[in-house]
Amino acid sequence: MSQKLTEAYPYAFTVSYVERARQHRWRCSDVTFHCSEWALCQQWVQTIREQLTALTSRPKHLLVYINPYGGKQQGKCIYEQKVAPLFACASISTDVIVTEHANHARDHLKTEAELKKYDGVVCVGGDGMFSEIVHGLVSRTQRDNGVDQNSPEEKLVPCTLRIGIIPAGSTDCICYATVGINDPVTSALHVIVGDSQPMDVCSVHHNNTFLRYSVSLLGYGFYGDVLADSERKRWMGPARYDFSGFKKFLTHHHYEGAVSFLPATDTLGTPRDKTRCRAGYVILYAYNLLCKYEVGWGVVRGKFLAINAASMSCACPRSPKGLSPAAHLADGTTDLILVRKCSRFNFLRHLLRHTSKDDQFDMTFVEVHRVRRFRFTPRHCQNDSELDLRENGKQLFSQICRDHPACSSAYSSWNCDGEILPHAAIEVGVHCQLIKLFARGIEEQPLFEDLANPPCAL
Repeated sequence: MSQKLTEAYPYAFTVSYVERARQHRWRCSDVTFHCSEWALCQQWVQTIREQLTALTSRPKHLLVYINPYGGKQQGKCIYEQKVAPLFACASISTDVIVTEHANHARDHLKTEAELKKYDGVVCVGGDGMFSEIVHGLVSRTQRDNGVDQNSPEEKLVPCTLRIGIIPAGSTDCICYATVGINDPVTSALHVIVGDSQPMDVCSVHHNNTFLRYSVSLLGYGFYGDVLADSERKRWMGPARYDFSGFKKFLTHHHYEGAVSFLPATDTLGTPRDKTRCRAGYVILYAYNLLCKYEVGWGVVRGKFLAINAASMSCACPRSPKGLSPAAHLADGTTDLILVRKCSRFNFLRHLLRHTSKDDQFDMTFVEVHRVRRFRFTPRHCQNDSELDLRENGKQLFSQICRDHPACSSAYSSWNCDGEILPHAAIEVGVHCQLIKLFARGIEEQPLFEDLANPPCAL
């Protein structure tokens, strides 16, 4: 301001607000207001503070877990330099725990954390760290409510605390699929404004024993083999996934078994309807759940290169559309994708569809079903419910292949959100809106974003 205007309006206050940028990115900006009277200036400041305090959706006290080892080992630096200053600006107090070993956050949430003190939990890390938080929070909630997690038919109690994700891992698929970009500042601003996005969680059981929860991908066959092989090559860093993927593509193993599933109703849409999950859709799909009707189980038997269950699009920077572009975050279903045995060339065509705009499932050897539950039983262990891949290992595989020389490979591994499951025969159920994120889903990007999206004050 010029000197004359400064003299006329000597008092001022500054408001920080959220400004939307391109590609789903959010930024914090400031605007300064000038007043001629001190009393008027104070009145404005007090009124704004009262209005912000009245917003009950905004968190005031957060529990933060930082994984210092994930991704490029920048989690602590990202939080301290990019996130903590924003939380301080928004008057959010935090209790920060830097994890020291695998499952540190999960175990702390399950047993020690005083959850009633907090308005939410924030994880600084990748998809593995987020999975830890989900397991700890969901398990704690079920224990506190007397729910038996080992029962596949049990209805789980939704978690009350929201989860925030500050991306600092190698893939950050969950963050990308729920916010639209892997950017720590954008995610921190979603936490500050108090966004809330419900999200489905799948429970995985074997022989009435709980194994794990899944929020994104369950993959048997190709994706399970890639993960199992890459775990033996961790010394290679992120490049191990490309190496193992190429290796397993050349190996071209197929697996025999039976997939039984409980289809969802048509009112929830289909995996091929091209209806993307966008911000604001959750109300529609929560209502549709009330209109469901019971249908019979379906069964598919055969030889499969891959069996995938996508509870969200599974989009990431490498695959902007994901494995199932029309999958929804909070409709109580998962998209079951069955890729039957085919040539290497056709399987390569299928994999390349993940990076293109073409229909993912417009191939004769691919079928997809929107389901509420499903079970998988490998062909050669349909009478062996106690099959344990960890205990039997290669000795079991070699024995089965001697007994059944026609099979390419007897068993694969299940890839459950980046973790290997110990059993091949599993039962999966979808729990609608079991958790909530500090997110709002991916928003449509209007042509004139500055006019269509007014700012939000911090």
